[in-house]
Order: sequence, then C-alpha cells, then structure tokens
Amino acid sequence: MKLQVIISNQHNPFLNRAVEIYLTDHQAEGIVTMYLWKNRQTVVIGYNQNPYSECNVKLLLDEGGHLMRRGTGGGAVYHDLGNINFSFIADKQLYDVKKQLSVIQDALLSYGLKTEISGRNDLTCQGRKFSGNAFAKGQHNNLHHGTLLIKTDGAMMQRYLIVDKAKLMKNGVKSVASRVINLSELVPELTSENIKQPLIASLEKVYGGKAEVLDFDTLINLSEVQAIKSEISSRDFLFGRWEQFKTTKKARFAWGGVEIALQIDEANAKINDIQIASDCLEPEAIQKAEDLLRGKSTLEMPLHDENDQILSDIIHLIYG
Repeated sequence: MKLQVIISNQHNPFLNRAVEIYLTDHQAEGIVTMYLWKNRQTVVIGYNQNPYSECNVKLLLDEGGHLMRRGTGGGAVYHDLGNINFSFIADKQLYDVKKQLSVIQDALLSYGLKTEISGRNDLTCQGRKFSGNAFAKGQHNNLHHGTLLIKTDGAMMQRYLIVDKAKLMKNGVKSVASRVINLSELVPELTSENIKQPLIASLEKVYGGKAEVLDFDTLINLSEVQAIKSEISSRDFLFGRWEQFKTTKKARFAWGGVEIALQIDEANAKINDIQIASDCLEPEAIQKAEDLLRGKSTLEMPLHDENDQILSDIIHLIYG
C-alpha cells in the first residue's frame, strides 16, 4: 500500500473538483490518497439536486460566488476559505469509510475535540454538525469527500443556501445556523491552515506509513484535468436540465428529500416524462428510478424488491 497527500494551492472550485475526478479515474492500484482543498465563496450541490431549490443562484453569482455540482449525492453545502475540504481516493480493496473518518477524528482529537459519526453522513461535535460526507464508486477507485467547518462565515451560508424546512424540523432545529458549528468556536486557535499537518500526521498514524506529498501544479497542468474543468463549469452541466424544472410532487423520506417534475397522461395514467431532484446519498438510484418510470403506466410499474425502498417510495409519492 502507498500513501499520498495532495494539497491544493488554488481556490477555484472547478479546478479543485477536476483534480478529484482525475484522481478517482486514473489513480493506480494499491494507493490511498488524501487530498485537501479550499474553495472561495461556493455553494456545492449534490449530483441530483435542483440548484434553484437549494441556492439563491442569482444572488450568489451576482456577488461573485460560484455554484458547483459534485458527482456524489447528499445535500447542498457552503464553502469559503474558513472551510477546508478533504477527499480520500482509494483503491477499492483499501477503501474503508470508517478508517477514513478516523483520520479526521484523530486529527481533531489532537486539539481536544471529541467527535461523533451521526445520521446518514455527518460528523458532529457537541451534537452539532461540522462535517458532511458523500461517497462515489469509480471503476478502480472509490471516493469519499467531505467538509470541515472551522471558521466559515455563517451569515453568508444562510444568505445563499435555501434549506428545506421539513429537514430542519426532522432534526429539531430552527435554522441551518443552529444545526452546524464552526470548530473554532470551541478551539479559537484552530484554522483551516493549521489543521493540515495534524491531518497528514493522523493519516500516517492510522495507516501506519509515510505519505508522499504530490505536486499540485503538476496535476492542474494536465490536459485531462483542464478538459474536466471545462466540462463541469459549463452552464449546461450546472443548470441545463433544471431550468425548466417545475415541482409537482415533494416529500422527505428516511433516505433523503425528493422533488419530482412530472408530466402524466391522465387518461392512461401514464408517465410521459419525469425528472427527480434529490439529496439522496446514492445518485445512481435516482437515475435508475427516472429511467424505470419514464413512459410507464400504473399497470406497467416496474417490479422492485422490497429492499428497493427509494423506488418504492417514489412510486407511492406519484400514485398515492
């Protein structure tokens, strides 16, 4: 096994994400990489999310911010330079979410911060969320990435994010600000810069080896990385299929929230077209549901296993 560390020196979200995609697709076998990166004034939405439901898009862009769509599921988050992001890109045989999270937890413990794994994909401290995590499977490598709120501007977070009230009620809080915590509130000397070395030390401790530090500039100059950056920053990728999205059904389930834009032939109870927005952690499950339901009538509903809860819940939401 080989350990690698990459530290971004750029704050452009599309460039940072392009490096992550490239590593997931091209990293050789037998490697675990920890990649640390920061974005300036960015709302990052999940792969299946409708940007207009999650973010004050016009305000964000008018004020010089960025909207980025990641390739994983989960909900919208706000990034600024008080926030540091981590990615673990690992050979499938070495990928271990619990172990990867322990790297984060051990690094924070060096500052006296005791943390817990909570809910679908969160890390919490004193009952409040400071890290959301998301996951993706590649052909040879898997990806696990997340945020660390250290000194993020909470006012700007609330300014740009639109939070589903049902989600807040489910978590028993009145606002996104009361649900999350900046770790610098607990340890004032902690910053998004001085956490880097403890994270590297923790990686080496947990995995029992010395990590090689790769040059970030070499990666961003690769033609493949630049091509990925162009694709994921395009208007079509960010907004294309969502500009005409009109919600007709909406609900929240244990696996996440869902909005459905639906065109039904009432005479035949047939779905002419369907588009689903969701913060589900499994983006491929949402795409599968869209593909299965499009063009189907009530009598032609796809057979599904009892364990396919997502598809079952969506069918029930559509037809009651």
